[in-house]
Amino acid sequence: QVQLVESGGGLVQAGGSLRLSCAASGSIFSITTMGWYRQAPEKQRELVAAISTGGTTNYADSVKGRFTISRDNAKNTVYLQMNSLKPEDTAVYYCNVYVKLSLITGKNYWGQGTQVTVSS
Repeated sequence: QVQLVESGGGLVQAGGSLRLSCAASGSIFSITTMGWYRQAPEKQRELVAAISTGGTTNYADSVKGRFTISRDNAKNTVYLQMNSLKPEDTAVYYCNVYVKLSLITGKNYWGQGTQVTVSS
């Protein structure tokens, strides 16, 4: 009933920028926490950034100062602005949202993933 569609991934050179988007649609009452995770080959999925309903943000130390997470509640969309990209940022990026389906029901949803590749 709820779908997350990611976009914005691609191939960039080191030092370049990308902006990822993740739009939620379906039977949504509201969306609380929204975040971005990434997973590189042979590595575990890790939290990159998260943003609360009130706008409080958290970032992995490796991206702090380079990435910015934001949200547009009217569009049910979360963004990840990635600047000064490094080869070590190469990974599949997944958005994650906690969707309230009603006043009492909530569920965690994952996007399909989008590839970000940063060349040297």
